[in-house]
Amino acid sequence: MASFLTSNASIPLDDPNPLTTDALASEVPAMDPSLKSIQPGGGVVMSVELAWGRVRRAWLRAVRPKYVAKMRDRRQGHRGELPFDPVDSRDMKYYRNQDSYWWADADDPFLWRESLPFVRVGLAEMIVLTSASLVLAVLFGWFWWPLSVPFLAVACLVAWYFRNPRRKVPDTFGTVVSPADGKLVEIAEVDDPIIGAAIRFRIFLSIFNVHANRIAMPGKVVRVRYRPGKFLNLWRSESSKENENMDVELECPEIGGRIVRIRQVTGQFARRIVCWARVGDVLQRGEIFGMIKLGSRTELVIPRDEALEIVAQVGEKVSAGSTVFARYQQG
Repeated sequence: MASFLTSNASIPLDDPNPLTTDALASEVPAMDPSLKSIQPGGGVVMSVELAWGRVRRAWLRAVRPKYVAKMRDRRQGHRGELPFDPVDSRDMKYYRNQDSYWWADADDPFLWRESLPFVRVGLAEMIVLTSASLVLAVLFGWFWWPLSVPFLAVACLVAWYFRNPRRKVPDTFGTVVSPADGKLVEIAEVDDPIIGAAIRFRIFLSIFNVHANRIAMPGKVVRVRYRPGKFLNLWRSESSKENENMDVELECPEIGGRIVRIRQVTGQFARRIVCWARVGDVLQRGEIFGMIKLGSRTELVIPRDEALEIVAQVGEKVSAGSTVFARYQQG
């Protein structure tokens, strides 16, 4: 085992209510029933976008009934617990983690939005905040142009924050990649209630980092759990226990079906966890599964094993999907 762990002694995982493996299996549903959308914390922009969706659906049904009928014929699945009848894939943006309707890629006229250089789930915030900043820049610049500079800087910062650059993902068997951009602030041995003896990596993300979260190892999602909570400063030790967070657990065939956990943790300013992973999804290494809006922390917990070689170092700047944290040696 690598000698640069921040702690050589086994310490308990930060969990406000630690449970045994049997207790978790019997008491906690695989898919958290409290998750009714991909952004459980809500938000002003989310509310505005959902309200606009109601207006858009009413307009389409009144003005473009043929389009509505065509999209209805092409949609698959069932309504389930969805609170409305969707017209097209745009209506499912916040409900991708629900057992409901979906459209095949060939039938989705808005699939192109996934190829934009920005995270799709942040487009609404980017448009609203950037537009507001530009309007204020024009208004203040009308009186004296230097007054517009701070607002132009905010507009650029917002667009920079929601960027989604392409990443070269390693494909070597057993490779563990970073689930987030930022600074690796901890590598520690922990005792996990599901994984058992494990290694935990903690990444701190500033507002200047890319905030899309990616899968560390390929696997099948077996549990998604959400905990509402506080928004304490992430440098405070109690933030792991008390802040809002989301756990995604994957069963990874490259390590014999053992579990890997990725935890998204909110911070003092990052108050919106987004996660569309759903139990049963099979996700690939480096695949985007969510984000945390406006600064945050991401944690990765993997099984401790004699075949595990840790190559990352505390203090290192890391990139989601491309920076290698560790490798499980075959055999």
